[in-house]
Amino acid sequence: MIRAVVFDVGECLVDETTEYGTWADWLGVPRHTFHAMFGAVVAQGRDYRETFQEFRAGFDLYEEREKRAAAGKPEHFGEADLYPDVRDAFATLRADGLWLGIAGNQTVRAGSILRKLFTGDVDLIGTSDDWGASKPDRTFFDRVAEEVPAEVGEILYVGDRVDNDIRPAATSGMLTALVRRGPWATIQWRTEEAEKLPTLRVESLLELSGLIKQFNERER
Repeated sequence: MIRAVVFDVGECLVDETTEYGTWADWLGVPRHTFHAMFGAVVAQGRDYRETFQEFRAGFDLYEEREKRAAAGKPEHFGEADLYPDVRDAFATLRADGLWLGIAGNQTVRAGSILRKLFTGDVDLIGTSDDWGASKPDRTFFDRVAEEVPAEVGEILYVGDRVDNDIRPAATSGMLTALVRRGPWATIQWRTEEAEKLPTLRVESLLELSGLIKQFNERER
């Protein structure tokens, strides 16, 4: 049975369109050009960070984040950047008695923002920078399993990427849900792995409550 639900961050809870637009501005390239290259890199199965290399060879994302912060333009997201189904989905899942967590590849700063946004709404907020382990490494998902008070097979990990979320979470023994939004899920949605590997496939996080109840009924 599913007793805990843990969510990825980028393109699962947070729409990163604005944030990537600010990166285009920082690089000095048109936003539509940056987004087009980003999509091409994702479609080719490459690391999204290679997008930056296409515009500036030797680009170091972590170093540039520090430069942006020093220039008074740090990474930022807020309530307006959350997908519109997030708050209601969390409230419903909490009312269903499920343990909730957020865990993704995020910086310490992003973790601080998440804790302010979701104070009292979830039981765990963990980031790759906090833990010194990042997806898709098994150590990241092992850390999630350590933090969640349920058996690994009772944890549903929700993400937007087959390669970074669904596949490694499933390999670690978790159940998984693929949400169709953002560049990765949009591009990967009709692949064989995206259709067969996830435990659940949803167009909206609001679908999770009913599907989890159905799943748990079958497992009783």
